[in-house]
Formats: sequence, C-alpha cells, structure tokens
Amino acid sequence: MPITQSCENSSSNLSVSTNFGPAAAIDPIPAPEEQGTGIHSTVRHLHPFGIASYTFVLTGGYRTQRRSFAVVGLAAKSLHVFGKPNFACEWVPDSTTSDSPSIFGSARKILPDWGYGRVYTVVVVHCYFKSSVGEDGSGGRLILHAGEKGSPSPPSKITALVEAPGSYSPSQFLPKYDYLYCGSSLFGDVNPQRLREWIAYHAWLFGPRSHFVLHDAGGARSKGVRLVLEPWVRSGRVTVQDFREQARFDGYYHNQFLVVNDCLFRYKHAANWTFFFDVDEYVHVPGPSTLDSVLNELGQKYSQIIFKQTPMGHNVCIDSNRTNLSRQWGFEKLVFINVQKSVRLDRKYVLRAPLADSAGVHLSENVRGKSLYSRGQISYFHFHNTITEHQENCREFVKVPKNRTSKVWLNKVPYLYDDKLSTLADEVKQFELQTIGPVTL
Repeated sequence: MPITQSCENSSSNLSVSTNFGPAAAIDPIPAPEEQGTGIHSTVRHLHPFGIASYTFVLTGGYRTQRRSFAVVGLAAKSLHVFGKPNFACEWVPDSTTSDSPSIFGSARKILPDWGYGRVYTVVVVHCYFKSSVGEDGSGGRLILHAGEKGSPSPPSKITALVEAPGSYSPSQFLPKYDYLYCGSSLFGDVNPQRLREWIAYHAWLFGPRSHFVLHDAGGARSKGVRLVLEPWVRSGRVTVQDFREQARFDGYYHNQFLVVNDCLFRYKHAANWTFFFDVDEYVHVPGPSTLDSVLNELGQKYSQIIFKQTPMGHNVCIDSNRTNLSRQWGFEKLVFINVQKSVRLDRKYVLRAPLADSAGVHLSENVRGKSLYSRGQISYFHFHNTITEHQENCREFVKVPKNRTSKVWLNKVPYLYDDKLSTLADEVKQFELQTIGPVTL
C-alpha cells in the first residue's frame, strides 16, 4: 500500500499539536548532501537542532575554605560517560576594590550518584587555588569553565559564586549547631500527620542546637503539610528549600543525589555533625547512651558513622490496641519489626561535613578519615512508605507474645515486638506542645 494512502486512511487517528505558533523567521533549508570528490560520491552533512541536554546545570557554588570552593550541578550523563568533559576554575577579584588580575586554579571532578543518573548526572567540581583568594574581604567571583576536550566550541564561563566586598569572614567556618539534618527530595502526596511526628521526634532527639533542612520537590504543596512546617520554620528550627524546578532535569529519583550534595556544601561548616536519612526513618540511640555521648566517643576516631536499618511492619499493630488508633502517632502504634531474612537492610549515615568531598544517599564515598559501620550504637527504624499513606496504618493485628523475644507470624512473615520508640511518644508529644504550641490538622 502506498504511504500516502496509508496516511489518508489513518488520518482520523492522528492528532495535530496546536502548541506551536507560526514561525517568525524560517531557517534556511540545510543542504543534506553535496557532490563528493575522489572515492566519495557524496558528502553527507549532519545538522543539529534544539538542545539535547545541557553541558552544566548550576545548582550552587560554595566557599569551602580560604582557597577552595565547591560547585554543585547537573551535567549531561552521556558527556561524562562517553565524552571528555573539562573544567577549570578562575577567581576574578572585584574590580571596585582591587586591580589584581584573575587567578586560575585546579579543578577536580566527582560524580557522586553511583551511575544512577538518567539524562543528567550529578557533578561536584572542587576548585583549589595555590593561595587564599578573597580572604582580605575585597570580594570577587568564582568562574567555572566547563567544556569538552577536543570540542570546536569554546567552554562555557559560568559565574558559580559572587562574594560581595566585606562578606568574607573566618567565622563562616565555625559551626553554629551540634547537628544538622540534610533531607532528601520531599515529593509525592505527603501525609501531614506523619511529617509532624517525624519533625517533633527528631527535634526532641537532636536537641535545641540542631537544624533541619528540607527540600521541597513537590511534597510540600498541600495546606496540611504547610501547617505542619510553618511553626517550625518560624521557630528557626527548620529551613525549607523550594527545589521544585529540579523536575525540569531528568535525574535519579527526583534528583536525590543533587539535593544532598547541594545541602552538604551549602551547610558544610554549619554543624559538628550532619545527618542524611529520609522522613520515614527514625534515628534511635539505645539507652542509657545519648546521641551526644555516642557521637562524642565515636567522633574521636571516625569521620563518618554508618548505621543500619530496622525495618518495621508498616501496617501491623497490637490486637488489644484497636481503640483510638487515629489519635495515636505512627511510631507509637507500629511496634513490630519485620525480621524476614530476605528483607534487604539499607543504611544511612552521619558525618563531619568539613571532611566530606561529596554526599551519597546511603554513605559518602569521599570523606577524609575513617568510617565506622555502627554495631548498634546508632540505628534507625524504617516505616517504609508510611509518609505518603493517608489511610489508617493499622490494618493487621497480632497479639504480643508472652516471651517478647519470640517471633510472631503473619501471612508467612515473621515479626518481633519492639516498643523502644512507642514508649517515647508521650514525651515527644509534650515536647512539641511546649516548643511550638498546639497543632491542629
């Protein structure tokens, strides 16, 4: 059948886009080929149109020390997998306060997303200068030159950071907090009550000299979530970054690696310890130890502490506890650990941020000093996916065994009773009331 006839017969199934307006100026028609010479009958030409992906998508540039900086962004994954990307760093003194020439430094590239990137991969470029730059407070700009070796196109000159005259201070390298939380991308239809519980618990656990940085990738759009976050933001305990524009760039899992790396360098010197875990995970330190005592001890030898997961049953509750379930908090009523051997145990971590050159989701592979896999000094309870569940969590019920070390079987899955978090619920609720007042959702 001729092609024209096929098109005519199937025209009723075709849709014509009306999103394109008339062209203001039509580009000249490129010559697809021309007469060849010698053994070549024709010379074929390739004509690029549009933009496939960007060489570099700047997220943030940060001073890490007197003569070093870090630039965080995304880049075309194909360029870094198959090409030869090239970076260079330049410091340009502020022309209103200095007549010094530009200074060029060396660049070191890190790809911290373990190859998970999609169209875009995360890139951290470290810039090092032989001597301090801008330390006199004169101000200046950090320029990142981004290109590809052998490319006929000149490299892009990206203004990664601007320091205004007088803005540099040695105090910016001194910690303000004991603990900082760097949150991954907050996305999906977040349950406000579950987020409320998570913030209250960790604000109580981490203490008054702590701060939480959340990254809104679409998960803070509801009125309920905003009602939960607003009093904590007003109190100065929580910062919410609007990261929704990340959706334009196809990276791994709502650009999770980009978010944690940007947070690492943006708040690199803000705290003694920086935590990385998710909002359906609860850090726990078994008594009589405290978070302070454990990290003070381990911090004498280690730069990074990696702690293991305790996977909780996300819908299994006590049979005798069926009343007033809606008034109980999630970690108060979900008290059974899934001890099925086939369950993959993840890990999360806390580190000395000034010693880290990149961040990961489960650990940093670029941290100076020793790392420790915690043997129980710190762990975390994982209530998988409960952060986006809006129905009642308790949908399966079992009896607490007389011997609490005995397994309880449900649907061929073994569970162990564990109320370590549940027993803390009343204290956490009272802490929330005293800190931000009553919460109504």
